[in-house]
Amino acid sequence: MPDPQLVLAARVQEALSAAFGPSYADADPVIRPSQFADLQANVALPLAKRLQGERGEKQNPREIANEIVAKLDVADVASGVEVSGPGFINFTLSNEWIAGQAQRVLEDERLTVPKAAEPQTVVVDYSAPNVAKEMHVGHLRTTIVGDSIVRMLEFLGHKAVRQNHLGDWGTQFGMLIEHLLDVGEEAAAAELSAGHINRFYQAARAKFDADPGFAERSRRRVVTLQSGDPETLRLWQQFIDDTVVYINKVYGRLGVTLTDADLAGESIYNAMLDTVSEELESSGVAQISDGALCVFPPGFTGRDDAPIPLIIRKSDGGYGYATTDMAAIRHRVRDLGADRIIYVVGADQSLHFQMVFAAARMAGWLPDGVRAEHAQIGMVLGTDGKRFRTRSGESVRLIDLLDEAVERSAAEYDKVNPDDSLGPEARAKIADAVGIGAVKYADLSVARDSEYIFDFDRMISFKGNTGPYLQYATARIRSIFRKAGTDPESATGPIVIGEEAERALALQLLGFGTAVEQAYDAAEPHKLASYIYSVADAYTTFYENCPVLKAPDEATKASRLALCAATLRTLTTGLGLLGVPTPERM
Repeated sequence: MPDPQLVLAARVQEALSAAFGPSYADADPVIRPSQFADLQANVALPLAKRLQGERGEKQNPREIANEIVAKLDVADVASGVEVSGPGFINFTLSNEWIAGQAQRVLEDERLTVPKAAEPQTVVVDYSAPNVAKEMHVGHLRTTIVGDSIVRMLEFLGHKAVRQNHLGDWGTQFGMLIEHLLDVGEEAAAAELSAGHINRFYQAARAKFDADPGFAERSRRRVVTLQSGDPETLRLWQQFIDDTVVYINKVYGRLGVTLTDADLAGESIYNAMLDTVSEELESSGVAQISDGALCVFPPGFTGRDDAPIPLIIRKSDGGYGYATTDMAAIRHRVRDLGADRIIYVVGADQSLHFQMVFAAARMAGWLPDGVRAEHAQIGMVLGTDGKRFRTRSGESVRLIDLLDEAVERSAAEYDKVNPDDSLGPEARAKIADAVGIGAVKYADLSVARDSEYIFDFDRMISFKGNTGPYLQYATARIRSIFRKAGTDPESATGPIVIGEEAERALALQLLGFGTAVEQAYDAAEPHKLASYIYSVADAYTTFYENCPVLKAPDEATKASRLALCAATLRTLTTGLGLLGVPTPERM
């Protein structure tokens, strides 16, 4: 990759080896942005302490910096290198090097981002709606953050195993199946596939609470379901299938990559639960405590420093979430071959996952070579700073939220294009892309573990760090090529840098690969979103200061068109990794 920070880091490490010996070749060069140049290496200060310990006398960081500079070979990269302050090494990159690397970005179909040398199998557990409840705003985050992580890891050459841990099992299915029988399978299918799941559940619950006969039937149905009665299982599967029709409609609106093949509901682990319990008990990892089978991972204590149990089997013989999650982790490592498992789940489950991971390591089901992590998801708040709900206090239906976003973006489109010159069909497509993109980007642009305020006015604004601003940047570049009578693929340069805005834009383009890798490694899409915004911001300055079609000469025009093409591909690829669409026109 042409990222100058990586290039300079390698050169500084070579200089460290030449100046102080091979044992210093792996020292962190501490490359950072500089207010006095493009980048600076801050390695001299920590290096002085290390050398002092080895040499037994105080070291001068500035002198050490000069020793490093004397061994540096960066003439092809930097036009200036100087030592400042207590030992900072400042680098000013040469315009020729920046232009040459930007040309590489333009010419490479992957924008110079290499695929992983050692691809991993990565299991990503995300979305996880409950089939007995409608999808709400809380599912928005777990769905689109997980989907972005999957897109990034596949782009980098890893194998993604999507796992939609559907909530499809539990005692509530007794009353739901009985209610399904009462209303008829056809009527139930129509109601569930239309997304009226809460209404269906509430009707079943009201009947359960008011009708003792229905309640007794429901309890019996739970027993027959858990015992594997074929007809009950058929009715249960029908309920699941009808609900998944609705869930897929939501996924289609969101533009996520989940399919039915990725469904891995709680129910698939039922047959494993007895074995899981037996293995944990026979190995001594789990023990009986107050009649329940428990694992006590070290380091987890509650009141009076009493150890907190992870309950594998309840005292009544039943199983809970912990058992299912232990079975899932065992299955994902043993059967799916996971090298890394990422759980995109609400932050309130933090303690649960810490204990599950610890217990799985105790059991040997999570080897040291397998990385398991909880990608915590923060709460969505309303503009009042409280949990985002309807005025009546209920959870906001996700499908309603998306519909409103599209309606609002259509209204904004009408303000900009009152004559609707593109026609109603194009208007509908643009409104959908902008509305959905606005909601997704607003979420993905903030740290996934933090809370954020859901504010339509801010999301759909064409100013600032928003989805529409970035989408408009891509549409504006496409407009330039239409006016030029050519297409971005025909813009081959060569790229030459003459203006500061050209330089700043080209320099930003060189960081794409690093941004993707860092965002994936941390499972934090907002890091990629931040980079994409910085590119769009640099392009806006370039657009305002460097005429493209009215450039002073043909060579400059060709160079600026090439910069536009490289920027367009960087923005569309980056937004694509976030799952944000980029309409051709806006």
